[in-house]
Amino acid sequence: MPKSPAPLYEQIRQLLVAALAAGEWRPGDVLPSEAALAERFGASAGTVRRALDELAAQHLVERRQGSGTFVSTHAAPRQPFRFLRLVADDEVQGFARELLGCRRMRASAEIARALGLRTAEPVIEVRRLLLRRGRPVVLDELWLPQRHFQGLTAEVIEAHPGALYALFETRFGVHMVRAQEKLRAVAATAEAARLLQLPEGAPLLSVERLAFTYGDRPMELRRGLYHTAADHYRNDLN
Repeated sequence: MPKSPAPLYEQIRQLLVAALAAGEWRPGDVLPSEAALAERFGASAGTVRRALDELAAQHLVERRQGSGTFVSTHAAPRQPFRFLRLVADDEVQGFARELLGCRRMRASAEIARALGLRTAEPVIEVRRLLLRRGRPVVLDELWLPQRHFQGLTAEVIEAHPGALYALFETRFGVHMVRAQEKLRAVAATAEAARLLQLPEGAPLLSVERLAFTYGDRPMELRRGLYHTAADHYRNDLN
């Protein structure tokens, strides 16, 4: 291990993140045992365990009792909508999806700034509705750097049965590990009202999300309009 002012467990955590970013272990893969990692890094098993605990707290890995430590994945049945916090007031769970469009465009100054791109650099715009109880509850617009998502088309999205983030992992090798969100109340525009089947001016929750992959690299800007008459936005604070 190189000398560093950071504690040894933090150095190991950083090396593990670098290995994840390099694709040494893919989402859903099991990591080597604590003993094997301790030998690899020349550290005690306890130090490696603390590094893994830090990664688990960041949701980069998942500890499973009796099975080992796995790289977190959006394709896991237990968390197909990890960043989507809209919860039904009744017992209805899950969403149906309706794709409205997928196209190439030039990034506006605002989109480019958020994604760390040059203005007018190519991005992919995806627009869709999420439906529950047969009614639309979320109008989603998202933008992705085209250079990381070559080959993403409406046909590819329609053919994928799971969450978009799972598609990004399995087809494009882009794993979203964290996100920042901004929430505010807005009134439905004429277009949003039509798509969400609401009166124009109806209250909506606007959620802007910037999602990052390893190394804190922004990979997706998403803006959603949420109709919360029969649902609520939940955030668990620890």
